[in-house]
Amino acid sequence: MLPTPLTPNSFINIWSLKGRILVIAEKPKASKRIAYALSDNPIVHKYKKIQYYEIRSSFSTIIVASAAGHLYELHTELPGYPVFTYEWVPAYLVNSEKQHTKEYLELLEKLSKGCDYYINACDYDIEGSVIGYLIIKLLGNEKRAYRAKFSSLVPSELKAAFSKLLPLDYNMVEAGLCRHELDWIWGINISRALMKAVQGATGSKIVLSVGRVQTPTLKYVVEKTLERKLFIPLPQYSITLLLKKNGTVITASYVKNPVSSREEAEKVAQVVRKHGYLVVKDVSKSLLKYTPPPPFNLSDLQEEAARIYGLSPMETQNIAEQLYLDALISYPRTNSQKLPPNLNYREILARLSSIGEYSKLVSDLLSETRGVLKPVEGEKEDPAHPAIYPTGTLPKSLTKKQRAVYDLIVRRFLAAFAPPAHVAYIKATLSTPGNECVFEASGLFIESTGWFKYYPFHRPESKHLPPLSRGEILKVVNTRLRESYTKPPPRLKKIDVLRWMEEVGIGTESTRALIIEKLFDRRYLVSAKTGISVTDLGYGVIEVVDIFFPDLASVELTRTFESMINDVMKGVRRREEVVNSAKEVIKKLVSRFDNHAPEVGLILARRMGISSNYTKCSIPSCRREAHVDGLCKYHYQALKRVHEAYSEWKTRKRVSFDEYVLTLLRLKSTGDYVKEVITHVIRKA
Repeated sequence: MLPTPLTPNSFINIWSLKGRILVIAEKPKASKRIAYALSDNPIVHKYKKIQYYEIRSSFSTIIVASAAGHLYELHTELPGYPVFTYEWVPAYLVNSEKQHTKEYLELLEKLSKGCDYYINACDYDIEGSVIGYLIIKLLGNEKRAYRAKFSSLVPSELKAAFSKLLPLDYNMVEAGLCRHELDWIWGINISRALMKAVQGATGSKIVLSVGRVQTPTLKYVVEKTLERKLFIPLPQYSITLLLKKNGTVITASYVKNPVSSREEAEKVAQVVRKHGYLVVKDVSKSLLKYTPPPPFNLSDLQEEAARIYGLSPMETQNIAEQLYLDALISYPRTNSQKLPPNLNYREILARLSSIGEYSKLVSDLLSETRGVLKPVEGEKEDPAHPAIYPTGTLPKSLTKKQRAVYDLIVRRFLAAFAPPAHVAYIKATLSTPGNECVFEASGLFIESTGWFKYYPFHRPESKHLPPLSRGEILKVVNTRLRESYTKPPPRLKKIDVLRWMEEVGIGTESTRALIIEKLFDRRYLVSAKTGISVTDLGYGVIEVVDIFFPDLASVELTRTFESMINDVMKGVRRREEVVNSAKEVIKKLVSRFDNHAPEVGLILARRMGISSNYTKCSIPSCRREAHVDGLCKYHYQALKRVHEAYSEWKTRKRVSFDEYVLTLLRLKSTGDYVKEVITHVIRKA
């Protein structure tokens, strides 16, 4: 029996427990840090290549051992679809990539025997709760189990966590189990349906996968990629002037830049050249205050690391987790932008000041704030963990990328305590006599550096504008009329996809980067020099889903189930209710599928290049089936757009159709499908 029955708001000290206690960490580095936090000199044991630790006292023996991430996976022995019978089994039995977990599971099974108590000390999030819970449930006794909650691996916090052990976090466990079950039944049933369709059409066994979050994400990338491939740039015009004052050259831009008509742009340039000068009509100055950004949550860190250093979301997440395991930062998989109010900020700053590049910054910060350390915080909260912060533990040897991410976290932490920055913007409005054509010139300078000193990655560049006064006349020394073209949406990068997932509310901080990487592993997406490209198979999967499984790619449906999982975590909805709802949706999806399986199989087989018995699109590089006039549906759509856009081109710029299509071929911004139909259809007609 437990010595003290725990309520959800009570806790117990590990040292008050008598008997044999097994502490389960999520990873080996964490187990070592826990052991050395609980004892200055734990006994180190070895099982094969795995270290575990023993701490003895008068009344208890504490064993600290590690998992290696998820040691169990959902599995079924039943073939076909739909299938809703499954169980948790050792991961190494069903997943070739998890063979390394076998020895960890063997050790934990051996150590669990004869234990009086079990402590889940895995990461305090949904995944960590599930990892520890399944080990305790399947190898130990969940009625004799506790939960350790900590947000960093520094000794003081670990000691505090184990002096205040909590009951098992069943709401988080249930939410985690719910997410795993939903993802499993969704993925296995639809994936099996698609693979059976391909096998029926070709006789080939091909591994395909779709998923509850994965498929809406793929559809978003496909849609954005098609926008680029079907894009037709339109001409536009900008007028800029070079003005002179006392030897200083000032650039002024036409207030309507860009204008769509060359005729309008030439009229403006003609008026300016006729007069040869502009009159200053107004000069205004605005002083803007820039409040420091909040401390990082994971997605903000991923976005900044991508913007500044070009790191992928998964790279940043993996680096941050290593920094956490080395006790250099707090737990990174958090959505919070708030620091814990009981954190000893001054102590952390004192430790950071012993690191050369931060010494002066810390000194300046304490001077500027006069020692009053009140951080700026954002709106986002996470019930499990605070925002990411440096612990003050001194880094010993970091790789270049680890150093870059650590530096971002430290500087963002310092900036949160710093004063606001103030930036002055000067705008001069100038016009030709009679106010026929109005132009603007601008300047920018930083009046007070504030937090830019600590986190310089958002600091704007100064732009000099000499003093101007109303009524002043400035000579025009050059008039530039520039023709440019509208730009397609930018090619997506991984961080763009992650940010979209966050904005629409699908996936979690822990899973978004993994889901994006899975789309690459399945060869639905590939990396290009400037971003992401979609493969023929990626297009094919979404074509099939749009026709036969439209609900599967629905953000709304995915978001609905995300909301249900959150309800489970809040304790207001049962896991079984959510899983049963998903089963009903899947039953309806697959019931419509069988009638169309042959067609689905043929589409996917063609996209994978394992079927050639069909009429292909007349574009040589395309292996999609002909849709209209010998073109696939994408190339046919491109052809229609070329003809439709010509009237707008004639309005903006007087060109013949031949000049128009030749210009489109020359422009880098013209979509690939557009260029292909011009080359192989229009110019050959």
